[in-house]
Amino acid sequence: MTAKVPKAVYEAELFRLQSELVTLQEWVRSTGARVVVVFEGRDAAGKGGTIKRIAEYLSPRVARIAALPAPTERERGQWYFQRYIAHLPAAGELVLFDRSWYNRAGVEKVMGFCTPEEHALFLEQAPVFERMLADDGILLRKYWFSVSDAEQLRRFRSRLHDPVRRWKLSPMDLESIARWEDYSRAKDEMFAHTDTPENPWFVVESDKKRNARLNMMAHLLSTIPYREVPHEPVHLPDRPPARDDYERPPRELFTSVPDHAATLAGDPELSA
Repeated sequence: MTAKVPKAVYEAELFRLQSELVTLQEWVRSTGARVVVVFEGRDAAGKGGTIKRIAEYLSPRVARIAALPAPTERERGQWYFQRYIAHLPAAGELVLFDRSWYNRAGVEKVMGFCTPEEHALFLEQAPVFERMLADDGILLRKYWFSVSDAEQLRRFRSRLHDPVRRWKLSPMDLESIARWEDYSRAKDEMFAHTDTPENPWFVVESDKKRNARLNMMAHLLSTIPYREVPHEPVHLPDRPPARDDYERPPRELFTSVPDHAATLAGDPELSA
């Protein structure tokens, strides 16, 4: 079993990969490439944390995160793929799908939110839909984050009393504990139909979050033929001399934010 990457090594390699992702972003922007990255996997498998690290230093004007809510009544009356098409990238954009059209093969199938006929039609149409994306020049990458049942349960428990992560525990998350095998069967069937040579699934072992993030990011970069884009050097202009005819208004005229930090700094225990 692979050991967990030490924190110092992880942080150094993470920053190197993030720097490469910025280079990828500039290549996407300058060449007009279109990139779609699909993140799927069980609840608490580490998708969101990986997406956060990928997007950390990227421009939201180039790299967008698509995390769609439950469909509206109108969207339920559309062709299933229709609402996802609206979030596909234009030229010079990269879109990270935090869950995607594969909801139909996972949660909708297991929880009974779609009919057997709708599920079967999805499995038939998904490879065709993705082939159309590739034929039009979109670079599609699909990642499945694989987590063990024991590690998933440990992560769920850690969220119970964590005030900043408790919101991640939804009724669907809790239901997934009892339906572990149902989700396994649904995933196996999904792979059998949609793991194609043209658009394969790449499995990320995610019991160790640090390892999973580095592995996924390094693999993504290795699959795209990006290169460094030449750019003109940036020179900061000299600040012009102050003009005598301008006087800054007194601060007292404005409503300032209270200095909360000064309160903390004045507490010896908090400022130590």
